[in-house]
Amino acid sequence: MRYLLPLVAGTALVAGLASPAQAAPASNEWAADVSGRAVTWGGSPRTGLIELGTHRLAQPANAVTAAVTGDGVVDVRGLRADGQWTEWLEAPATLPVTTSTIETRVVLSGGKASRVELTASKAPATVAADDVSVAAAGRSYRVYATREGLVGGTTANGHVIRSRDHFVALPSRRGLANKNSGNYSVQVCASNGRCEWAPVWDVGPWNTKDDYWNASATREMWKDLPQGKPEAQAAYEDGYNGGKDQFGRKPANPAGIDLADGTFWDGLKLTNNAWVTVTYLWTGSGPVGTVRTSDAAGTVNVRSGATSTASQVGIAANYAQVRVTCQLTGQSVTGTQGTSNVWYRIASGKHIAKAYVAGVSGATAC
Repeated sequence: MRYLLPLVAGTALVAGLASPAQAAPASNEWAADVSGRAVTWGGSPRTGLIELGTHRLAQPANAVTAAVTGDGVVDVRGLRADGQWTEWLEAPATLPVTTSTIETRVVLSGGKASRVELTASKAPATVAADDVSVAAAGRSYRVYATREGLVGGTTANGHVIRSRDHFVALPSRRGLANKNSGNYSVQVCASNGRCEWAPVWDVGPWNTKDDYWNASATREMWKDLPQGKPEAQAAYEDGYNGGKDQFGRKPANPAGIDLADGTFWDGLKLTNNAWVTVTYLWTGSGPVGTVRTSDAAGTVNVRSGATSTASQVGIAANYAQVRVTCQLTGQSVTGTQGTSNVWYRIASGKHIAKAYVAGVSGATAC
């Protein structure tokens, strides 16, 4: 579990992003005055986020540099050919794709920032480019899960934690989704066969720079560890790094993921911390959709078949993304996306009604 600081309100004065009619012209050099922008504080250690939104480049690029006046660093990501985003990387950064659309955010550690200047250019690739031309399953690893709790606290992306909430925390902000977004989501499955699809809305447990699901060539820290093994697990089990985490603490468990209470109790039906199998869905490719419920804290049942009478084998949280293996015809259902008899298979033996999933394109018949 994590130890989160109490809710801290963001700044009240907000200078909004430009409307589409006022959008800045495409350019490879641009700047932003951030002194009046809203700051979302949360997480542990406490950090602040200033979302700068997307920027259209005049020339495609894969490398971004940034200069911040004041406190903070800049995270950057690029839009892939399939409409999904690369992971966030701290600038200066070389992205795994050449893109014409960049998104940035300022990450504060406690102070204030007043201005950000950014430059995008073309640089030699440092890792193999993301191949999104064919469908591929995301990376999956077996890791130890703990229950986050901390109801009433604020996550690293500014979400205020509800009772029996549905999200997860991973120990790197490279996979931290925007608030009320599931652009980084996981499929987490317990040994009892139940799974939940949930967005990544917090950073932890134990570490904040441990993207252990990545290969050593791109992993931010602890590049000598096997891919898929969290540093906290290596410290706890093997005495790695002197048996300590990034902050010099001795981990009390080998956790590589934190689960919100609803994910832990209702989605997976867990009663104790446990080993789970996690699929990091943004590392895959192929048809993808976003779960939408009428209730902001809602969930959708995942069934063993394409009917509401089939056994419930998991749930999908509002805003979570799901990878669609194929689609089939089943019971007609009415939901937030209208009425449809189409169901999506999102894992072996796991189905969700199209009526609650937005944005799927290119799904083939099962």
